[in-house]
Amino acid sequence: MNTHDGYRIDVEKHLIPGVGAHWLERLEPEHLERLYITMQDTGLSAGTAHHVHRTARNALNEAVRRGHLTRNPAILAKAPALSEEEVEPYEVPEVQRLLAAAAQRRNSARWAVALALGLRQGEALGLKWDDVDLAKGTFRIRRSRIRPKYEHGCGGDCGRPAGSCPKRRNIRPVTGDVKSKAGRRTVGLPAPLVALLRKHRAEQDAERARARQLWHDEGWVFATRTGGPLNHNTDYHEWKRLLKTAGLREARLHDARHTAATVLLILRQPERTVMSLMGWSSTDMAKRYQHVTDTVRADVASQVGSLIWEARTKSAADENVTVRRDSLATILQLIEDGLLKHDDADREILAKLQAALADLHTAIATPDNEPNGEAK
Repeated sequence: MNTHDGYRIDVEKHLIPGVGAHWLERLEPEHLERLYITMQDTGLSAGTAHHVHRTARNALNEAVRRGHLTRNPAILAKAPALSEEEVEPYEVPEVQRLLAAAAQRRNSARWAVALALGLRQGEALGLKWDDVDLAKGTFRIRRSRIRPKYEHGCGGDCGRPAGSCPKRRNIRPVTGDVKSKAGRRTVGLPAPLVALLRKHRAEQDAERARARQLWHDEGWVFATRTGGPLNHNTDYHEWKRLLKTAGLREARLHDARHTAATVLLILRQPERTVMSLMGWSSTDMAKRYQHVTDTVRADVASQVGSLIWEARTKSAADENVTVRRDSLATILQLIEDGLLKHDDADREILAKLQAALADLHTAIATPDNEPNGEAK
């Protein structure tokens, strides 16, 4: 389901039946709040109700902009409370286990791209070799693979859902533009990933040779065994199998994007760099995708320890400084000459300096102070 489909379901299935009987100018926040409560009372999640709320808010903002309303009741309405669970991204050793397991499977570079670069599923599946410059080590992200939507090719005679029809037809384009202007970006590739993509391309060339006339040469980076674009569901189930093979905890495919964003946090990359790499148009996205992991906590704890305890130990050790005896004698002579030229100096300060000079002269005169003509 794409974004447009989500809006249409919100409007046709929820907003029109729920508040469609009210005149636009008489729509009140309470009408929307009752709709959200009714939705949840019938078993729908708070997330679904919240999505309907966002759709209503955006639509009514447009009505305000065009002068049909003086205020937006959806902004005044209390949105359904969301109790989202904190995403737990994979730690670096877990990522390494995943990549090791992926190396034994077909299209292994697909998962390196997800975990290292954080590409959205549609962006990764929409990549073509024309978007890849292995010499420069870059990807150009400019399109996204769209989930197919099927209609019957048999006129409905098969008695199955359209998606299971033996003669089904996809009524959507294969790809579309990325989600936003910020989504159109160029991403640098780590050297190990460039090597992995070169290996992947060689493997794909071998598959092309085996498939012969069955190969659909459409240029997909991650393709089926006959060169066609990968299906979203196939890709999703392969991710689940990979987690099981690697012996890792359950996670959504989109959590790979959270993992990549958190790795950038661990590497302390500047916010502007992170936004560019991840394709974000708002800094608020960092709050959603970057998480404080055990690695980050340990790093912070180490820095605090260095600042408080190690600094104290270091300051105590720094009380003793080793200086060559002849160098110190030269400096002392210059200081004495300077003091003699300033008769108007504060007598108390002069007395302290002269006492300090006497101590230093004594240290220099001690023959067994330090070997190699050095004094502490």
